[in-house]
Amino acid sequence: MKNILIINGHPNKDSFNFALADAYLKGAQTTDAKVSVVTIADLEFDPNLRFGYQKRMELEPDLQKAWELIKEADHLVWVHPVWWGGLPAITKGFLDRLFLPGMAFRYRKDSVWWDKLLTGKTARIITTLDQPGFYYWLVYGKPSVNQLKKAVLEFCGVKPVKVSYFGIIKTSNAEQRKKWLEKAYNLGQKQA
Repeated sequence: MKNILIINGHPNKDSFNFALADAYLKGAQTTDAKVSVVTIADLEFDPNLRFGYQKRMELEPDLQKAWELIKEADHLVWVHPVWWGGLPAITKGFLDRLFLPGMAFRYRKDSVWWDKLLTGKTARIITTLDQPGFYYWLVYGKPSVNQLKKAVLEFCGVKPVKVSYFGIIKTSNAEQRKKWLEKAYNLGQKQA
């Protein structure tokens, strides 16, 4: 049985991101997968990594629970909007506080190399845009995807990481949004 964790990185519960996360969840629930959800906006934690890697901050209970769910998961589903080319601040803070040396990766002594501590996991990024996905890729180089996919998840051993772009959100109508929700539901059914 596959263990799926949906991580919702949008701070607004009325956002289309919540509808996409819910559609994925409902699709995954039609399978024999175990599905959990972390809604970052509901967590109580300091998103600021105050000392960098020089001094360890104690993880708040909500972060401890989220980390246990991440460790247990076979497949991580990240749902977030693109704001100013990047992740929402609360999502970035979540990553900063949890994907730490000794937890998600380990530096090797006297080496530029590191050990990836999250191998064996896969991921799907579901991201919303106010521009076409091809434009975000061609003109801007998809910075939020590069950050989450390459600089965080793959850096820590999560592979493969697949991406689904949903946009243009601001000009979409009910018919288009319905199709996007069906696509997210189908991704959940496929556990992809």
